[in-house]
Amino acid sequence: MRLVSYATAHNSNPRLGLHVKNKVLDMEQGYSFAKASIHGRLETMPSDILKYLCLGDIAHHEAHKLEAWFAAEHHAPVPDDIALDIHSVRLLSPIPRPVSMRDGYAFRQHVETARRNRGLPMIEVFDQIPIFYFTNHLSVTGMGDVFVEDLHLQNLDFELECAIVIGKGGKNIPAERADEHIYGFTVMNDWSARALQMQEMQMNLGPAKGKDFATSLGPCLVSKDALKSHAIPTPKGCHYDLEMTAAINGTLVSRGNVKDMHWTFAQIIERVSYGVELHPGEVIGSGTCGTGCLLELNGSKVFDPPLWLKVGDVVECSIEGIGTLTNTIRHA
Repeated sequence: MRLVSYATAHNSNPRLGLHVKNKVLDMEQGYSFAKASIHGRLETMPSDILKYLCLGDIAHHEAHKLEAWFAAEHHAPVPDDIALDIHSVRLLSPIPRPVSMRDGYAFRQHVETARRNRGLPMIEVFDQIPIFYFTNHLSVTGMGDVFVEDLHLQNLDFELECAIVIGKGGKNIPAERADEHIYGFTVMNDWSARALQMQEMQMNLGPAKGKDFATSLGPCLVSKDALKSHAIPTPKGCHYDLEMTAAINGTLVSRGNVKDMHWTFAQIIERVSYGVELHPGEVIGSGTCGTGCLLELNGSKVFDPPLWLKVGDVVECSIEGIGTLTNTIRHA
């Protein structure tokens, strides 16, 4: 199942929808329209993704019924303002305002290469605990334009990542059960202003202004059950065999796979939830895959002279089974 948050030319407020074929079915209105036909158990379906996630399994089950009913096409015609053409809406981040946003550091190839390019050996702590940092959950974008300031354009970079959205809360969650807390997956582009980042990280407090201006998510949130054929079970949670690619202005620059994460998302959840209550709607990124950013590619002399993003560039981040997140750099 593919969930989207969307806006229209007549309504800029985010609304929750189901992406089925080339249509976006408004979740709240579509459920009301089909409720009698599908024997709906909810009084209403939320129009907001966070409220939907907080309802848990019942909402997911009812959404599946709605999706199956709509996809079957053996039903009364659905009004155009309920079932909209995908090209007539603006796709926002599937979680327009995450409860929180953490970003991991789970791909060994990226970490090793980035450190080697700086003349540093691989750091032992990488194999001891899943590392993550908090980023700005209030500067999230979806598909489309990403606006940046002058200082951001000093070595502006993308980062190709996969992200999970928490569907069930919990605290001190063991990795063996942590996959139960994942609702689904989306594509993440962790935009990075490298000049700012390199300056501030000399103080060893992690990235701040180099990261906090924008993170893009999308184009949709794919439920975990829709990707079960790609799952690779392990005693510490599932890996996922999903190809990852990134292109700049139509030229492929990055290729990786979600299964190459050294730490599973379940292990990251175990670390994140230690002594901390997780809530539905929190977002956790995988970290950059190998070859998944210009910092790594430039350091490896893939681009010489170094290549950085500029105004007007179009960046496409894709993950198999999820889709392509497309953004254009604009000057604020």
